[in-house]
Amino acid sequence: MTPSVIEFSGAEGNLIVGDLWDGKGHPILFLHGGGQTRHAWTKTAQRVSAQGMSAITIDLRGHGESQWAASGNYTFAEYGADAAAVIAQVADRFHAAPAAVGASLGGLSLLIAETRFGPLLDSLVLVDITPRMDPEGVAKVQGFMGAQMEEGFGSLEEAADAIAAYMPNRPRPRSLEGLRKNLRLCEDGRYRWHWDPAFMSPERGINRNGKETMLELIANVPNLHLPILLVRGMESELVHEDFVREFVELAPSARAVDVAGAGHMVAGDKNDVFCAAVLDFLTDREVA
Repeated sequence: MTPSVIEFSGAEGNLIVGDLWDGKGHPILFLHGGGQTRHAWTKTAQRVSAQGMSAITIDLRGHGESQWAASGNYTFAEYGADAAAVIAQVADRFHAAPAAVGASLGGLSLLIAETRFGPLLDSLVLVDITPRMDPEGVAKVQGFMGAQMEEGFGSLEEAADAIAAYMPNRPRPRSLEGLRKNLRLCEDGRYRWHWDPAFMSPERGINRNGKETMLELIANVPNLHLPILLVRGMESELVHEDFVREFVELAPSARAVDVAGAGHMVAGDKNDVFCAAVLDFLTDREVA
């Protein structure tokens, strides 16, 4: 199946670009992690649409083909407000409250949307994310993102080398075409990540008020009454087992599954196992 491009408006009127994998059924919205693009979900979206559901993968603000924020605002609050705006538009277009799948930043955005603006969703899958995260793991992820943010890479091969060094346990892809979608070729001939560098700004970037937002989410988790599946990579550097246990104990309708051999990038590390868990959850909800 070839997807069609679909567009939404974010909370500040910012353009949000996505792909619709139209399986003619219930809408399932996918939000990627920080520094990624909607193409991170391609294999999963294909599987979901093949099961008769409509997968909608979007680029978060400042990422991929979505508009860079004119305001320069990239805090969790803005991502949550964007998520709420997109969910409302999906519900209007498909005449049904969507289910949603969010990895890392995408999952936190959905939690913020649901707790601040909800109820909005039919059900929710969180991919290796809880409001409580290992600070060293967060620093490692952000350190990789920022390492060559300004300098960029001289070639796709150089970028692939950097990723292989960061994730030595993941098999190196035979083709660089997937990586090409996560990079932009700039006028100086160098490749840079396909996201706005202002995302990492200390003034209005993702770390601004981050601790306060996470504490707010932890306090609000008991108010989340929709079905939630938390999928954790057993080798995750961000989400520890006790963080999962805390979340499941606090959220009234949450359950969790661990994916062996996967780290924080669960969908990329073990996509077949990940897809099976997500599809079991979604079909159990009879959303197909």
